[in-house]
Amino acid sequence: MITDLGTKLRQTLAKLTNRPFVDEADVKALVKDLQRILIASDVNVKLVLQLSKNIQQRALKSEKLEALSLKEHVLKVVYEELVELMGKSYRPRLDRHRILVCGLYGSGKTTTCAKLAHYYKTKGLSTALVAADTDRPAAQDQLEQLAKQVGAAFYTIRGEQDASRITREALKQSKEEVVIVDSAGRNAFDGHLVEELRGIAGELKPDENYLVISADIGQVAGRQADQFNSAVPLSGVIATKMDGSGKGGGALSSVAASDAKIAFIGVGEKIGDLEVYNSEKFVGRLLGVPDIEGLLEKVKEVSEETDLQKIQTEKLTIESFYEQLKAAKKMGPLGNVFSMLGAADVPKEMVQQSEEKLKKFESMINSMTRAEKKDASLIRKSPERIERIAKGSGCTEKEVREFLSQFEKMEKMMSMFKKNRGFRKKMEKMLKGGAPDLKMVG
Repeated sequence: MITDLGTKLRQTLAKLTNRPFVDEADVKALVKDLQRILIASDVNVKLVLQLSKNIQQRALKSEKLEALSLKEHVLKVVYEELVELMGKSYRPRLDRHRILVCGLYGSGKTTTCAKLAHYYKTKGLSTALVAADTDRPAAQDQLEQLAKQVGAAFYTIRGEQDASRITREALKQSKEEVVIVDSAGRNAFDGHLVEELRGIAGELKPDENYLVISADIGQVAGRQADQFNSAVPLSGVIATKMDGSGKGGGALSSVAASDAKIAFIGVGEKIGDLEVYNSEKFVGRLLGVPDIEGLLEKVKEVSEETDLQKIQTEKLTIESFYEQLKAAKKMGPLGNVFSMLGAADVPKEMVQQSEEKLKKFESMINSMTRAEKKDASLIRKSPERIERIAKGSGCTEKEVREFLSQFEKMEKMMSMFKKNRGFRKKMEKMLKGGAPDLKMVG
């Protein structure tokens, strides 16, 4: 998994940061460890050797900033070289345009089309999904269901085998600002696929051509990008399954080494789990550097979808906590949130336990009356109420009492936070900072 790559990188860098001083032998040992980790993650050997050479030369021979110790200088070099290896950051256009999405079977192409539609909708643009995949029988039905889910317009012609005609007719009807066309996949790249893609492109005249690849194909992604680029000039590559692939680093680096570039990455199964690719943030997360900006973006997106009046109450109640709980769930897996906070090495057992507890809390709250949600003391004083909530939620009475105890602690914390101006000032200072704080690595 890509998280394992990050864990190994952080452990290796920790060896360096834990040393009282750093010399040439330490730098060479670090480079060897990095070589082993990256090659195990299916990064191309030539790219790894070049990276190693660059790190060693820059770490030992280039002039370091006066404010940095040699240790910090080496960490800065490693960070910058990994960013270079993983490719440039991407900035998608946010105006009226047309997109052609292509890829082979199993890459997650159709789901990615819907994720793109959702992404552009969150940016205030109207979107349309066009099912021009005539090769896979269920593709049109799947895309239609996804279009309903994300609130996008949907166009296709049932039974039509000419993808070009489907595209042409969709364009006649469509009034939406962003039109996304899902093309047919294949088991392998072939001449028939090239002909079909060029036919669709001839009708669509796309502003963006995105290739969807699965991160688990590793360094083969570069060759695949070159093949599709010869058929329709690619604007970028969308790498899916980045949350569960051990070859994600290999996929990103090989695409970066080809003529293509990474545009988006899929970081989960939910419709909102698509991120614009930013190599600095990506490498920062691998190394355990907090991505506060990314976390704030998530919070902002959730805020816009949530009734903040219910959450921003003077007094924390179980009812307002429930709204916060629903908002937190929209931010995606807790592991991703911890990663953004720079706490990527929180034990999996703890994260899984936390997610399981959140589900139980939700069940308990759903078993409470409106009065109980507004006044937790009603439950605390009544064993009968505790018994009823436990039975209704499928939990034990002990678990209900544990929830009440944790909720009480939250009430106290909330009260302290409102009074603690110093903490708020520290947060503001951190948010104004630009580059990642490399002292936090390891």
